Amino acid sequence: MGEDIKLIANNKKAYFDYFIEDKYEAGIALHGTEVKSLRMGKGSIKESFIRIERGEVFIYGMHISPYEKGNIFNKDPLRVKKLLLHGYEINKIAGQLATKGYTLVPLRLYFKGSLVKVEIGVAHGKKLYDKREDIAKKDMRREAEKDFKVRNLY
Repeated sequence: MGEDIKLIANNKKAYFDYFIEDKYEAGIALHGTEVKSLRMGKGSIKESFIRIERGEVFIYGMHISPYEKGNIFNKDPLRVKKLLLHGYEINKIAGQLATKGYTLVPLRLYFKGSLVKVEIGVAHGKKLYDKREDIAKKDMRREAEKDFKVRNLY
């Protein structure tokens, strides 16, 4: 039950640019050298995005560095990768995306046991004033933590 989760990559920018409505866990169809490279922590989802095409979910722009000892078996680092979800989950996500302004974004990439998983989120974009609000809240929290730390020292 208590499966260990080892984080490979996190997409902090997604939380800054979007309001995350729903989260889903998806597997990824990968080749052997890609998994070995991810075990070494060489993956990035910063610039990636997700699309649903013909009832299947694909992730674009996810970078997995070539495995050093992989020679001819290495695949293109930016190739399109298929995400593995149940049919009912894909239908539910497609229904949510039909609403104007919603998109799919990758949130984090991790190992769950020995399997590579991606957490994806159904999200809608923030306006500039929403981002300013988040920055102000973060600054206030940081100041409060700083004051708390100073008061507890004496």
